[in-house]
Amino acid sequence: MNGAVAGGIAALVWAAVEPADKRAFDVDYSDVELLGKFVTRDEHWPAIGLAIHAANGALFGAAYSYAKPFIPGPPVLRGTIAGLAENFATWPLTQFVNKHHPARKQIPQLWGSNTALAQATFRHALFGAVLGLLEERLNADPGAEPPPVPVSSNGHGELHSTVGSASS
Repeated sequence: MNGAVAGGIAALVWAAVEPADKRAFDVDYSDVELLGKFVTRDEHWPAIGLAIHAANGALFGAAYSYAKPFIPGPPVLRGTIAGLAENFATWPLTQFVNKHHPARKQIPQLWGSNTALAQATFRHALFGAVLGLLEERLNADPGAEPPPVPVSSNGHGELHSTVGSASS
């Protein structure tokens, strides 16, 4: 459940950054718009698009929670890797947006645009980093003690902690 919460929040962070990254990349592409206008073209598309986007993030976050043990690195790196993997796995689907999306005339050309791909890559990296960080914090065991740090009075550590202790 915490993975879903983290994914939903990460998707909302993504949506909050969209206006700034649209200016930075000079691409008027919005995932919230893409999703919302798939359902409706009336004045409610922003709320509907945001809800669908957050739900997608929650589903991805839940799946990420199960997959994270198989992804190397610290939480932010793991989440970023997962986000980028999703980006590059799904980007080819954008070729169908301008052919089949109900509001295709209102959405910029994505497939074949390196700038739009760079924008989507930035968004997925941001989403993944936020997801990795939040999911780790939400799923942390508050009662867990940190692992012991092998030290000795001479500052060189304890040999049995470094190489493991033998038991008979």
